[in-house]
Amino acid sequence: MKKNSISELLSGNPYPGRGIMLGRTPDGRYAVCAYFIMGRSENSRNRVFVTEGEGIRTEAFDPAKLKDPSLIIYAPVRVLGNDTIVTNGDQTDTVYDGLKAGKCFEEALRSREFEPDAPNYTPRISGIMHIENGSYGYSMSILKSNNGDPSACNRFTFEYAAPAAGEGRFIHTYMSDGDPLPSFEGEPELIEIDTDDIDKLASGIWEALNADNKVSLFVRMINIGDGSYESRIINKNKED
Repeated sequence: MKKNSISELLSGNPYPGRGIMLGRTPDGRYAVCAYFIMGRSENSRNRVFVTEGEGIRTEAFDPAKLKDPSLIIYAPVRVLGNDTIVTNGDQTDTVYDGLKAGKCFEEALRSREFEPDAPNYTPRISGIMHIENGSYGYSMSILKSNNGDPSACNRFTFEYAAPAAGEGRFIHTYMSDGDPLPSFEGEPELIEIDTDDIDKLASGIWEALNADNKVSLFVRMINIGDGSYESRIINKNKED
């Protein structure tokens, strides 16, 4: 499989929608997580990321302009012990509650499907990072309609038990812009992570996202040795 540059993938795609990148820094010391949201409507663009506990949540930038919060206001990132959960919807809570109940990542998501936003039927994409005793692994999931047919949900889980240094995987909701929006296809894309610097990584992703459609970006690096972490949030609505 070809190893791609995430900046090149993003700069060549005006609307990947929402995206999750998980991986490991080139020096092997840090687990990497990045999550971004984009929007085409005023309601989708009227958002920012804010810190909540050890994770983040979305919030309306201008509450007076918020129309339907059902699919846009949620906690994309939550932490439970040694697990960091990142998703593109309220299934973050589903995974969190499932893990607490003794379920695994895949089992917890069995109760969920793609989003009910016909005709797009936006896939639910999710990831989980597990760091314990100096070891690190992650899994990714996508729940999608059957080629636009909402009568069936296709479920795919990808497990990466020993991530290589300098590599990551990238999954996003849409292949590109369109009407209806075409769902992501295939295995999460193999990408090169070429920096140990969180600010360089965050700025590279942010600058590559389409200027009109990008909304917010979250990046976290977790020390695999001791579990400490650094995070960055970039919000378009607070740039000025």
